[in-house]
Amino acid sequence: MRIVRDLENYSSDADLLLTIGVFDGVHIGHRAVLERLRVSRAPGTLAAALTFERHPLAFLQPEKTPKALTTVSEKVNLLDECGLDLLFLLPFDERIQRIEAREFLEDVLLKKLRARLLIVGSNWRFGHDRTGDVELAKAVLEPRGCGFEVESLLTRDDQRVSSSRIRTLIEERNFAEADELLGAPFTLRGTVRGGDGRGHVLGVPTANLELPAEKLVPPHGVYAARARYDGVDRDAVVSIGDKPTFGGHHDLAVEVHLLDFDRSIYGDQIAVWDWRLLREQQRFESAAALIDQMMRDIDAARTH
Repeated sequence: MRIVRDLENYSSDADLLLTIGVFDGVHIGHRAVLERLRVSRAPGTLAAALTFERHPLAFLQPEKTPKALTTVSEKVNLLDECGLDLLFLLPFDERIQRIEAREFLEDVLLKKLRARLLIVGSNWRFGHDRTGDVELAKAVLEPRGCGFEVESLLTRDDQRVSSSRIRTLIEERNFAEADELLGAPFTLRGTVRGGDGRGHVLGVPTANLELPAEKLVPPHGVYAARARYDGVDRDAVVSIGDKPTFGGHHDLAVEVHLLDFDRSIYGDQIAVWDWRLLREQQRFESAAALIDQMMRDIDAARTH
């Protein structure tokens, strides 16, 4: 999959079958649209998607920006797995925000990108002040030879499949349904950073994950999970919270204990998925009481 980050320097050598969206999570609704593009390819056409490096709200209304199901790199990898030929990965900035709706359709989609098919969701809005909608797109594109399809959003249990719904499921710790709608496990990927070393002192070494600031994290608690390090999948216990037994911290701590593993892995990557809540975060009266509970957590994780 070729990635284009700047439309000004893009020169089209093929007609495009295109979809546009944020694609957070690349969930099963997104994948249905991407599959429609893929199977519609003919000689001389490419299946393509246009998305943004960050959620548009991060530019328009930063205080309302939702946490991301997938980081940029995760999203790119998932889109690549869907069989796209071309990905436009653009910054959402003032230049994009100010382009008029009709100009976007005529100058960008038709002339610059040579779009011959566009598939979007029924709630798609575009252009300056979001003045463009599916009715305008249909009226402009179809007379100029660009097919236009409005994709009905997939439903599960009479509810639309959406990134916001999946975020809510994760916040409610309904990981099984979230994974079903994502079409893949919800995963945290982070770099192991130095911590306070207390886990080694307690006899339960943990890897402290440094996560991208935009990434959605499950609620505070202690979880059984699966973790991948150095190509090997292992059972794990994951603590998410502010370490209340040791006075609490302002920063969120995500600590991963890999079962039957004790190595220094600072600076390396760990991926964690397959979440199951073992207990809520709680404050213990002593380190000994915490150690006793941690041993029980490890035993519970072995049966996960």
